[in-house]
Amino acid sequence: KQTDLKGQHKLALAQYEHLGYPPGYPDPEVPEQYTAPQLAPDTPRIQLRLAGDKRKHNEGRVEVFYNGEWGTVCDDDFNLHAAQVVCRELGYLEAVSWTPSAKYGKGDGPIWFDNLHCSGKERTLALCPSNGIGVSDCKHTEDVGVVCSDKRIPGFKFVNTLPNHIENLDIQVEDVRIRAILSSYRKRIPVTEGYVEVKDGGKWKQICNSEWNQLNSRVICGMFGFPGERKYNARVYKMFARRRKPTYWDYSVNCTGNEAHLSSCKLGQATAVKSNETCSGGLPVVVSCVPGRAFAPTSMTGFRKAFRQEQPLVRLRGGAIVGEGRVEVLKNGEWGTICDDHWSLLSATVVCRELGFGTAKEALSGGRLGQGMGPVHMNEVQCSGFEKSITECFFNKEALGCSHEEDAAVRCNVPAMGFQESLRLSGGRNPYEGRVEVLMERNGSLVWGTVCSDGWGTMEAMVVCRQLGLGFASNAFQETWYWPGEVSADAVVMSGVRCSGTEMSLSHCLHHGDHLTCAKGGGRNAAGVSCSETAPDLVLNPQVVEQTTYMEDRPMFMLQCAYEENCLSSTSNQAPANSYRRLLRFSSQIHNNGQSDFRPKAGRHSWVWHDCHRHYHSMEVFTIYDLFSLNGTKVAEGHKASFCLEDSECDEGIEKRYECANFGEQGITVGCWDTYRHDIDCQWIDITELKPGDYIFQIIINPNYEVPESDYSNNIMKCRCRYDGHRVWMYSCHNGGSLSTETEQTFPGLLNNQVTHR
Repeated sequence: KQTDLKGQHKLALAQYEHLGYPPGYPDPEVPEQYTAPQLAPDTPRIQLRLAGDKRKHNEGRVEVFYNGEWGTVCDDDFNLHAAQVVCRELGYLEAVSWTPSAKYGKGDGPIWFDNLHCSGKERTLALCPSNGIGVSDCKHTEDVGVVCSDKRIPGFKFVNTLPNHIENLDIQVEDVRIRAILSSYRKRIPVTEGYVEVKDGGKWKQICNSEWNQLNSRVICGMFGFPGERKYNARVYKMFARRRKPTYWDYSVNCTGNEAHLSSCKLGQATAVKSNETCSGGLPVVVSCVPGRAFAPTSMTGFRKAFRQEQPLVRLRGGAIVGEGRVEVLKNGEWGTICDDHWSLLSATVVCRELGFGTAKEALSGGRLGQGMGPVHMNEVQCSGFEKSITECFFNKEALGCSHEEDAAVRCNVPAMGFQESLRLSGGRNPYEGRVEVLMERNGSLVWGTVCSDGWGTMEAMVVCRQLGLGFASNAFQETWYWPGEVSADAVVMSGVRCSGTEMSLSHCLHHGDHLTCAKGGGRNAAGVSCSETAPDLVLNPQVVEQTTYMEDRPMFMLQCAYEENCLSSTSNQAPANSYRRLLRFSSQIHNNGQSDFRPKAGRHSWVWHDCHRHYHSMEVFTIYDLFSLNGTKVAEGHKASFCLEDSECDEGIEKRYECANFGEQGITVGCWDTYRHDIDCQWIDITELKPGDYIFQIIINPNYEVPESDYSNNIMKCRCRYDGHRVWMYSCHNGGSLSTETEQTFPGLLNNQVTHR
């Protein structure tokens, strides 16, 4: 039995078993195999389903089919015990929570149950005490919803207890997969073509293709992370089906093409069982899916790298894992967000498919994946589901007044690339931390080993956490002596790792390959990480810089402290005490728009007291200020600001948590900002030697990536700067990633100096 389970486990992983613990962590106890409940003859026969908007397949409004009609359940007296009965009856292991007041939208039809008093042990909702079926004084604004665990009851079999067959019944299946049949597809990752198989009663079965159509294929491809379906060579499969007799599932399937998962499709007719076979068309269903560009099977790599992608109209920001993030759209050359009014799984799926993913698993509202900047471009978006781009969907041009607290986000289905199986965290106290161990080929066989920690930092840790589906990095460790890893995996198998931070797998980062070099070796000096589901996101307010810029001439004798802290240009060394320095001054207001507080990397024990300015530095390099000529040459010395981090002000309803006075805690709370006022020492650039002319002013926050953030692209701010020898102006200030590529290119490429000014 053990080996059989292992085989099944591998197949299940290939279609990503829902992200439980990483490999190596014991699964929770698996309950007994399912047996269908025996009900007394006088028990009212009902059928349940989950419905409504903004939902995953394992949550929704509870709907009941009774007496030939679908209806709902009232939230009066409803509790977790009742939710437990609903979830078990639908084939889920347990209930996670329930929601009153039509959270998933109002249903229609009768309200079949009111004042339910379940113990949680009932075999069907119809056995719970209530006012009686159909006896209710509720309105549909009180429709109840439930959230079930996404683990299915092992062996759960959907039994249609109703005498007449209902076609508009959601499918209940334990598991679904695409099984590669042809040898050329078996070697490929991800699996893009093969039989559609449904697990029913613990056995994998094929579906008869007599009533199958393209819309059904679209749903299957979408749920496995592919944006679309394509034709395949039917002749080869005909030959295969003749050689090996299929085992057919008892039902046909009836999808509209817009469902996010097969379990949201309706059940078609029961397949006619003939004596020799169960399928009149005679063949099992095959689907062939088109993967998005990032997931194309690997033989195409050389071509893919050379392919220059045109500027997209839509992007995801602030998500930890590939295929999730806040939705941003490009309009009039500026990136902006979408308001969450009417935001649904349908619209979210249009975004996902457009970006080369499958259907949406979740449509998130309320700025759940961090708040964006810039304009809110679309509101009350409504899609049919078949649009090529979210920009084609209807939206309300008049509906204004949405704030970034209502930014919409998505989580998309992505193909199972098997990345999670070649990496593990070992020795940590919980699944989110540990020594990094990778599976690498050494001398012809696959072995687990450690990663050399030379140069190991936040970007590399980010990739590890993403690869394991554990969110963002919260720390990168260069020694892991406090975590007992697998002793057999002490040897270093990967060194010289350098990641840009966006890779899907550590193996995609630059590394030494077979030529390992690692001075300190592996074992207790190996690389480690800890991961977190949330991260901060610091963004500078460009308007404040524009509004507060001015010039000041200050005598050297008033700049003694600043001189000691290296806040002046190097030429000030020779300046006599009675001379003046010319300073370009401005305020910087740094917001935390992420999902968790920004805390300095260094603990309090290592903060440095600066006597001159009377404060502790918790980060030596927090921001860098620089002036560049229009061809990208640095012309004025930037200042590395490392003041204390604290909450100067917060959005309404949010309390300040960090204050520097009296050796207080330092940081920036989510929804708050830290303002370095223009009149604070060192909040300037020394421009004493600067010639009049046009320049680019640039600020970089957290430049060494010391603290992990959900989005580093917005940590840079650029402005145009004009200096006429007497006055100074700042204009066109904007954050990195907020403008279209064309507009951004009119600002010299300061970070790579490749683009000259037009």
